[in-house]
Amino acid sequence: MAKNKMKSHRGACKRFKVTGSGKVKRNKAYKSHILTKKSQKRKRGLRKATTLTGADLGRIKEVLSK
Repeated sequence: MAKNKMKSHRGACKRFKVTGSGKVKRNKAYKSHILTKKSQKRKRGLRKATTLTGADLGRIKEVLSK
């Protein structure tokens, strides 16, 4: 009898995307509420997606690839 397949972490799949070169894209935090005290420049910077770096990269790739 075959074993069950491993499943991807669905919460992580909704938050992260793997690029063609293997990097992981993520959105920035702190853009959801209390925006009045944040400067326009700061809020503009939070719009753009960025890439994961460091130790998180390996962990997130592992839960996305299952």
